[in-house]
This record gives sequence, C-alpha cells and structure tokens, in this order.
Amino acid sequence: MIVARIAIGLLGLALALPALALDFPILSGRVVDEAGILNAATRAALTQKLADFEAKTTDQLVVVTLKSLQGTSIEDFGYQLGRHWQIGQKGKNNGALLIVVPSERQVRIEVGYGLEGTLTDAVSRLIIENSLLPRFRANDFPGGIARAVDDIISVLSGDAAEWKQRAAKRPEPQSGWSPFLILVLMFQGYVVVYIIVGSILGARKKRRWSDDFTWSPGSGAEWLPTTTSGADSSGSSGGGFSGDSGFSGGGGSFGGGGASGRW
Repeated sequence: MIVARIAIGLLGLALALPALALDFPILSGRVVDEAGILNAATRAALTQKLADFEAKTTDQLVVVTLKSLQGTSIEDFGYQLGRHWQIGQKGKNNGALLIVVPSERQVRIEVGYGLEGTLTDAVSRLIIENSLLPRFRANDFPGGIARAVDDIISVLSGDAAEWKQRAAKRPEPQSGWSPFLILVLMFQGYVVVYIIVGSILGARKKRRWSDDFTWSPGSGAEWLPTTTSGADSSGSSGGGFSGDSGFSGGGGSFGGGGASGRW
C-alpha cells in the first residue's frame, strides 16, 4: 500500500504538467460503455439506479468500460479520468468510478477525495474480489458490474461500518519490498519527473521566441496547444447510454484512492 501511494504521488507530480494526454472517452452519461460489453437494457437499468442514488445522496458514481488503457496503468488512467470528467460535487469531491477494461482483464474502483474515508481501499478491494472477479472470470460482465454497483451504493448509503468490518477480516496484501528499495524507487521517480519538467519548461521558453509557435523542420515533433481539464471534450465518443445525455461531472477531484484487480 505504501509503495502504491508513493507511485501515485509521483504520477500526481507528472500530471501537473501539460500533458502526455490520454484519449479519454466523452462523458456521455452515468454509464459509458466504450468497450461495448453491456446491452441497452442493462445500461438503462444501471443509469436509472445511479441517477436515483445521486438524487438521494448527491454522490456521483459512474460506470465506464474502456477499449484499452493506452499503455498506462489502470491506476494512472483512473484518477486522471476522474479529474478530467470532474465526477463528484465541487468542494465535496464525492465521486467514484467503476472502471472495467475487458481487453486487458483489469478492473478498478476509483474513489474521490471526499469518499475515501467511507469507500476505503480495503472495502473497494473486497467488492472487487467478491463481486466482480468471480463473475468476470465466468464472462458475466453485466452481472459483475451490476453487483458491484449495488455494493458500492450500499457502502455509500450507510452500511460502511459493516463493510469495513468485513474488509478488516481479510489480510492486507504485503508488498515484501524493503524500505531501501522503496527509497530507491522514490529517488528514480523524482529524477524522471525532474527531467520531464525541465524538458517542458525548456520547450516553453523556446516557444516564446517563435512567432508562429512551430518547431523547426526535421525536429520530429509537433506542438499542440493544451486545454483545461474541465473544458476538453476531445477523445473517442465511447458507447454511453444516450438516455442520460444531460449528465455531467460536478467539479470533483481524485487523488488515487481505491483498489484494482485482474482476472
């Protein structure tokens, strides 16, 4: 867990930079089925359940299936996607994502800052291991997703104490990494971030002296203007349920809380 938090912290530093941008799907509703694994009836049922849940609690929960992770980790993709979509209410940061990537056999529950004390990493892991992975291994994606959504809603609707007790009975996975190795990884990570920052700042300085903001011929690179996180709607269209087209994030943010699993 310590190693995961360190890695997420380093990724957070890199995220503060204008981007190695990922191609995020458009937030077309509370269910964004980019991978195309849910039928219309399932999407409609999930959408209604999530809308009712938000109306009662103001918490926002979004289900998203992805075609791929575009070469990054599901942890990195997950919290960047949560910030890009701004799931959860501004100030409350009460958003969560259920992310499924069938092509890479990975799943994640991404938790906004404001819900980390309720939908803890341990509880998220319990839901993944008990509700999602067994059904996914049997190729029952709709069943696994529906069950996980019910469990997440149960946790956030007042049953968190019971879920935490159940999660506490499961042993925490041990990384087995020595403190020395952790320090080495931290040092290497900061060096990488320092190099990236230096490269980008150097490139910005050069651009100030260029009238048309273009690179010299033969450089093999092309500069593209950056956009703000909340306003950027580029990316693949996804497969979201059209009946929820009025849905949007409320300005929430994420810091890497949650849990992941593979099947």
